Order: sequence, then C-alpha cells, then structure tokens
Amino acid sequence: MNIDVLTDKQLTLLEESIGQAEKIVVCCHKSPDGDAMGAVLAWSDYLQSQGKAPRAIVPDAYPDFLRWLPGSETLLRYDKHKEEADRIVAEADLVFCLDFDGLDRLDAMAAAMDNFKGRYVLIDHHTNPRIPGALALSFPEMCSTCELLFRIICQLGGFERMNRHMAVALYTGMMTDTGGFTYNSTRPEIYHVIGQLLTKGIDKDKIYRNVFNVFSPWAIRLRGYLMSQKLNVFDDFHASYFTISRRDMKNFHFIKGDVEGLVNEPLKIKGMKLSISLREDDRRDRVVWVSLRSVDDFPCNRMAAEFFDGGGHLNASGGHLNCTLAEAETIVHTAIIRYESLLKG
Repeated sequence: MNIDVLTDKQLTLLEESIGQAEKIVVCCHKSPDGDAMGAVLAWSDYLQSQGKAPRAIVPDAYPDFLRWLPGSETLLRYDKHKEEADRIVAEADLVFCLDFDGLDRLDAMAAAMDNFKGRYVLIDHHTNPRIPGALALSFPEMCSTCELLFRIICQLGGFERMNRHMAVALYTGMMTDTGGFTYNSTRPEIYHVIGQLLTKGIDKDKIYRNVFNVFSPWAIRLRGYLMSQKLNVFDDFHASYFTISRRDMKNFHFIKGDVEGLVNEPLKIKGMKLSISLREDDRRDRVVWVSLRSVDDFPCNRMAAEFFDGGGHLNASGGHLNCTLAEAETIVHTAIIRYESLLKG
C-alpha cells in the first residue's frame, strides 16, 4: 500500500530544511495530549537518527498518564524554564511546529517566537494552517499528526531505522486522537500503519492500559459523580453536556488527566449525537475549557469555531470561553438550539 503523502517538492524542501539546520526546536500546542506528545517524542528521535540534536519544548504540563512515554523526561517545559527556553528558541534556525495550526496555540510560549529568525516547518492535521512563511505540511484527512509523521518518516526513508520507542510514541498518538480508534479512523491506511508499527515490537494492549487504565480511586469517583450528578441530557436534541467546577476538582483531589476521555462517555447513550464538557480553569478566573465530541456527520469543529473560539475535527474539537461556568452553560444551550436541525436530523 502506497502511504506517501508529500509531493516531491515538499519532500525536497523538508530534507533541505533538516540537512541545513544546526539548531532545531521541536514544539507542540499548550496542554499537550497524546498526539502532541507522541509527535514531539517520535520526531525528535527521528531527527537524532539523522545526526541532529533537537531540543523538544512543550508549553506547559501534560497529563500524568503520558509520563511513561519513553523520552518524556527529556522534554523542557516552557512554563517552568522560560529563560532557558527563550534562549534556545532565539538561537535556533529551524522550529518544527507539531499538531497545531497557529502560534497562538502555544499560549505564553508564543512570545518566545518573536525573537526567532529562522524557518518554521508545520506538520499538522488541522485545517487552515496559520503560521506565515512556514513550510506547511498540513493534511486534515489524517487521523492524527502521528499518522502523518509515520508516513513522512517512511517517505524520508526512515522506516528501517525506526526504533521501538519511536513506534510506541506514534501508536500512542494515533490511538489517543481517535479515542482508541472509535472515531476519525475508518481509512484502511490507518490499519496498515498500525501493522507496520507492530513489526517494531510494540505492545499495543499495554499501551492502551498505560493510557486508559491508570486512574486513581479519586478520579474514578469524580468521573462517576460527574456522570450521575452533572450530566444534562437533551433527549429531543440528541445532545448532552456536563460541567466540572473548581469545587468538584477540589472535592475529588483532581490532577491533570483525571477526566481525560470522559466527554466521550455520554455518546454511549442510544441516539446521542453530541457531547460537550465544560471545565473551569483551576487557576484562572472566568476561563472555561470546552471539549466537544460527536458521531456521524455532526460538525463539532463548526460549533467550536462559532461558539467557543475553537476548532478541530469533525467529530472531536475544543475551545474555551472567557466567562463564568454558569454563563458557559447558557452559551451551550444557545449552541444546541442553533444546531437543532442537524441534531434532530
């Protein structure tokens, strides 16, 4: 099966960019998820296999359930080491932007890019890349940035040198960005890629357990509480939402990752088309994080862009609101009513 994705021109430009660079930075979006983490770690390993010494920088904390990933201990957190990270970016001549479409997705780290004078290469699967002057390798049809990276690495001739650590990172990104291959994962190429990754000795069942079966007792209690007490179901609209307040998080000793994937749970209700989660920021007032999941052809990304200052993919998107949790609920009600025809259709 032919899984090449780059044109000859894109491939040449990428090879030249890597070959000519002396100092390389690899980064991803704020609040890195499995795809972002897998992409940064796997691509850094690939660059090392080419004789480069990339520095991998993430804007802030990533979930505890991803700390087992090989190489995660080498990541530099911008929010913890700002001065060092600023210096590294300023001295770099090539920055790889993985799994995000615009520099604003770096949050506070975006300011560091003001002093960067080199070249950007964007490798992503979101729509509408927004980094001026970047070599944009953007393919929204990919299930994940990690699928795209696997295909690029192969096209660069790197499959034979791919080690197990790289394969683990890539599979983790593909698995997490598709909800365990339950959405955005119907193309046969995806399973060809999985088969090739298995030849590198990865244990996909163990990877699943490492990511999804690592909750604390408090996390399980929190998840049960949210589904039993905070879930709002609109049967006529085939939609639902739930809220997570600071008080909820405090009462259940919340740590990052405790509600990972919970937004998918209401979609198990028969006939449900849309699920939305609203989570108060645990530190900043009037910031609410929004996650949306859907089935079939309901456009999460359109709703996220229109109501929640966000975006993403057809069935999995996110955004945020600068308001109280109660005000966010009102906005969700408005969004659901606005999309009544699609939800009821």
